[in-house]
Amino acid sequence: MTDGPPDLLEQTAELVAVRSESCSEGDLADRIEAEMRTLPHLEVHRIGDNVVARTQLGRAQRVVLGGHTDTVPANGNETPRIDGDVLWGLGSADMKGGLAVMSELARRHREPPLDVTYVFYAREEIAADRSGLLEIEAHDPSLLLGDVAVLGEPTDGAVEAGCQGVIRMRVTLTGVRAHAARAWMGRNAVHRLGRLLAVLDDYEPRRPEIVGCRFHEALLATHVEGGVAGNVVPDRATVDIVHRFAPDRDLAGAEAHVRSVLAPILEDGDTVEVLDRSPAAYPALEHPLVAGLVERHGLEVRAKLGWTDVARFTAWGVPAINLGPGDATLAHTRDERVHRSSLDRTFAVLTDLLTHI
Repeated sequence: MTDGPPDLLEQTAELVAVRSESCSEGDLADRIEAEMRTLPHLEVHRIGDNVVARTQLGRAQRVVLGGHTDTVPANGNETPRIDGDVLWGLGSADMKGGLAVMSELARRHREPPLDVTYVFYAREEIAADRSGLLEIEAHDPSLLLGDVAVLGEPTDGAVEAGCQGVIRMRVTLTGVRAHAARAWMGRNAVHRLGRLLAVLDDYEPRRPEIVGCRFHEALLATHVEGGVAGNVVPDRATVDIVHRFAPDRDLAGAEAHVRSVLAPILEDGDTVEVLDRSPAAYPALEHPLVAGLVERHGLEVRAKLGWTDVARFTAWGVPAINLGPGDATLAHTRDERVHRSSLDRTFAVLTDLLTHI
């Protein structure tokens, strides 16, 4: 391992300076690939705009460290700015700070006691089916396998275990079209939305505790649409709903639950369409590598209420956690920033992970 403390704040600033909004990650992937290829202890693969670098030391265990290279669109914050021990700029928290930590770990740990795979992947911030992880999987799924995976999503150095699943559905309610002057001759589909929205507004979400992590489900409307013209009773109205569900439910169970909530409102001719769905992930806190890390550092552990790629790794048979620098509440905001202390703390924890069996 190389001696001397790294300047992770400056390294993160250099990555922020390379624009990499979703579907435009090529320049950053080029930079990362070029750097990884200077490290003779790593085997490097370039798949599209994804870079996988890994040791092949024949160790008994392998850890996967993953981070996405893309950001959301800029909001006047594309130029990095360091003010004391704080870096301001697009992607500083989500998640170029995590990428800087990964890169520094790759440089320093040349003969770790376990094998390490570093996965830098594209297109995490857009539709799930466009993720660079799927591109890597299609090319060679073995590149993503390991005993445990750590994704550098911003957690400020805490462990966010598992993640909630997501299912998005579109409900179409029907009616009978008529002239507004003779509204009693029709049936207003937009008015029918009122009952459905009231059911969603009264919904009491579950808050199950799983392996000590408190999850908090949700079921809500995100978009409504209806209407024909100012003088027409509308015969069709739609509402998009989203359900965030805890990892003690699978996709089939989550969908069945939503349909049961909607059932009292639905009539013949109404439809419910699944738009998108992603599974939840069970907290990997019982894995020895994770449990040891939490115990040695006294890490805060909490449930991941959003969805992350830990769900993909879990589905591939790789227990996974979220652990990275930065505050998730600042992600995607104009004031996105990361503190030096958060970077250093995360680097120290992951250094420990790569040096203890």
